[in-house]
Amino acid sequence: MKVIPVPCLSDNYAYVLVDEDANQVIAIDPVEPKKVMAVIKDTKLTFNTVLTTHHHMDHSGGNNQITTMVPGLQVYGGDSRIPQMTHQLKDSEEFTLGSLRVRAIQTFGHTTSSICYYIRSKNERIVFTGDTLFVGGCGRLFEGTPEDMYESLIGKLAKLPGDTEVYAGHEYTNSNLRFARSVDPDNLELKQKAERCAELSYTMPSTIAEELATNPFMRVDQPALQIASSKTDPIEVLGEIRRMKDNF
Repeated sequence: MKVIPVPCLSDNYAYVLVDEDANQVIAIDPVEPKKVMAVIKDTKLTFNTVLTTHHHMDHSGGNNQITTMVPGLQVYGGDSRIPQMTHQLKDSEEFTLGSLRVRAIQTFGHTTSSICYYIRSKNERIVFTGDTLFVGGCGRLFEGTPEDMYESLIGKLAKLPGDTEVYAGHEYTNSNLRFARSVDPDNLELKQKAERCAELSYTMPSTIAEELATNPFMRVDQPALQIASSKTDPIEVLGEIRRMKDNF
């Protein structure tokens, strides 16, 4: 597998996933279709699938145009608000695209349409997390509760293999890590990651293991986060640090 990021809008990422074994590509959240199609054309490979992480227009807003540009596209998503959707996915539903095995992980919290796509080839594992899991952060709770986000992050994504590469939907990393250091100040791995990322304009991918070590929303059972939030229950910790991040 090869992942090609396509910067879109102000801080979004669409992605083109290249399946070399099947000589085809998949587009993830192609919100600016002309940019994405230019990348796809350069690969000279077959394109027939779009994966949409959630219904917000900065992720799904290119679906109408790209399905006009390429008739017959398969469009996968999590609920009926996904434009041009041909396949509505259920939690833990698995399917094959080319040589790749895909698992849909329903991740409520940011929206109730959110799907993270866990994709495996022979030797690699990646997950496209949209606005659920960011590098060093998580999405705002627009349509869900702290309980929902806890289940998505800790109950589901945290259980993926640690070497799974994480590709998020926005380049929010440096602001996320500044906040993370404010609530987890003695975390050496976090400090080192923040220093590395401060030198980068593109900070993907992270890994599940790195997020478990540095992302405060994945560390809500840790004493530092309990102290910062003045809470002890992990779900309450998550809710409080999300509120703190909203006002950071």
